[in-house]
Amino acid sequence: MRNGIDITIIAIYLIGTVIFGCSFFWKKKRGGGANDAEKEFVTGGGRLPTWAVSLSVFATLVSSISFLCFPAGAYGAEQWKGWVNSIALPFATVIAMIWFVPFYRKSTSASAYSFLEERYGIWARIYASVCFLILQNARPGIILLLLAYLLEPLLGFSYESTIIVTGIATMLYSMMGGFAAVVWADAIQSILLIVGTVVAVVFIVALTPDFGTHLAAAWDAGKFSLGSLSLTNWVDSTFWVLFLCNICLNLQNFGIDQCYTQRYAAAKDLKAARTSIWTSSWMYSGITLLFTLIGTLLWMFNRANPGVIPAGTTPDQVFPWFIVNKLPPGVSGLLMAAIIAAAMSTIAATLNSGATVMLEDYWKRFAPKRANARSNVLFLRAMTVALALFSVGIALAVVRFKPANDSILKTWWVMQSLLSGGMLGLFIIAVFARKSQSWHAAVAVTCGTAALCWTTFFGGQFISKIMALVFATITIVVLGFVLGGLFGNKKETVKNESASS
Repeated sequence: MRNGIDITIIAIYLIGTVIFGCSFFWKKKRGGGANDAEKEFVTGGGRLPTWAVSLSVFATLVSSISFLCFPAGAYGAEQWKGWVNSIALPFATVIAMIWFVPFYRKSTSASAYSFLEERYGIWARIYASVCFLILQNARPGIILLLLAYLLEPLLGFSYESTIIVTGIATMLYSMMGGFAAVVWADAIQSILLIVGTVVAVVFIVALTPDFGTHLAAAWDAGKFSLGSLSLTNWVDSTFWVLFLCNICLNLQNFGIDQCYTQRYAAAKDLKAARTSIWTSSWMYSGITLLFTLIGTLLWMFNRANPGVIPAGTTPDQVFPWFIVNKLPPGVSGLLMAAIIAAAMSTIAATLNSGATVMLEDYWKRFAPKRANARSNVLFLRAMTVALALFSVGIALAVVRFKPANDSILKTWWVMQSLLSGGMLGLFIIAVFARKSQSWHAAVAVTCGTAALCWTTFFGGQFISKIMALVFATITIVVLGFVLGGLFGNKKETVKNESASS
């Protein structure tokens, strides 16, 4: 690859995105005062159009993890198991539309975790926000790392240079432009991502002779398999194991993840907020269907053109190889820009939401005398920079470590489950277990975290590691309701109902 056309396209994309995002800084300077600046940085003023918010949620869901893992899994032994996440997503979205979105639209705090303090005390708020910050600081590092893996064979740039350039570029427009810049950049990046993916599918199909024959061969070889439908095997990655795991992961995203809850407040009204996540979930299901299809199509391409893909090329290297060797200049640059866009959009959302959590849950909570309109905006920008540099540092620290070829997506699911610490279960009992008190929740979370760690590290012979979040959530919810029912009192119940109303 490494030709001038592709390099130029990527450079124009990066520079254009940074300039466009930073331009929101000067737009806000011409507007209201510091109070308005804080609101703009956190929610974009709550007046962003529905279609832009929809594309932003979609862009947050998609990342370089998707670009690498879905094609690699479908090409290799995982088949279409990765797409089970997309099958589970609409189910979680319906639940979020009915309960979560209205709940957060009524909230007076920009933080997703302030409600937990109202219900159970400061420990619950700190626990959930710390879990979120740990998870969301790990996520950009992994995304940058996988982006570097993808681009190294395409451009010949070192892992370190890709991580640093992409991380700093995303930091600049997120820090300068705030939430509005993130959302509008996400919208543009989403369009680029969709176009690039469709172009890749078209070229693979066009370069596969006798397409129908190889499609039938792929079907016969089980290349479209979603996994075993066994209801007794909970150790392997069966369809139901993956489905339940991803129901919980998506409920956690929509229910307690600041990256998503912040967008509910950014929509114009309740209907717009519901529409945005419903639209984005179907867009995500569609685009990941294409990602997965790309892996199967590459398997068909390899079968139709024996010996073209070099021997020893691993599943996660096949898609980059195709981009380098089979796409014409310009088209390959477009696709590389789409891959970078997928990474930047998710990282930008993480930086903005992480800075918001630091402001609402720590700065305002523990330094109220220093928290004023001007200092709050400066704090948000400083935290955006700090979180970006920390994420870049994580990626650079582990840049030479690479998971086994077909395990990256499953490894990420396990990491999400472990680092989440049972936040979803805590949120569910806080909202629905009206009789539960602080110590009930503390016992439930302690037991749920123990179940999470046991499943992840020791339970592999009894239950899949991927089920860790499901097991932990069930443990927390059951204990929360049982303890609340046995030891709750009417006075506490009235207090809880008042707090959650």
